[in-house]
Amino acid sequence: MPRRREVPKRVILPDPKYKDIDVSKFVNVVMLHGKKAVAEGIVYGAFNFIEKNAKKDPIEVFQQALANCKPLVEVKSRRVGGANYQVPVEVRPSRRMALGMRWLREASKKRSEKSIKLRLANEILEASEGKGGAIKKKDEVHRMAEANKAFSHFRF
Repeated sequence: MPRRREVPKRVILPDPKYKDIDVSKFVNVVMLHGKKAVAEGIVYGAFNFIEKNAKKDPIEVFQQALANCKPLVEVKSRRVGGANYQVPVEVRPSRRMALGMRWLREASKKRSEKSIKLRLANEILEASEGKGGAIKKKDEVHRMAEANKAFSHFRF
């Protein structure tokens, strides 16, 4: 956190194929070691698989999957009087998007299909239907927040 001034947000350009900013952000989430071309190949390959096999628009399926994965609340650890409490807090929109994308990536990595393109495509399809690992993660976080609702007065 800078002391002097507010750091400006970087402008993310839409991806070249679908002209969508969310897809561009997702490519950046999938990217490892600065290999953007590889990440684009993975994401676009998954979208092609969705288009061919599911006969649906991949952008609409991806947007629906993201909407289903985004958490509304999460728990943050807060130290009060020598004890640590898991305090439920609302998630701001930019973090909500980032968490949804991250959970989609992690859930697809844990799947057992042959290639990462297939894993990602099937995870996106399942998330758009309200199933899959990313949705389980979101539900788990929501359950934690619900269980610790008694500590919500410690919110900061």
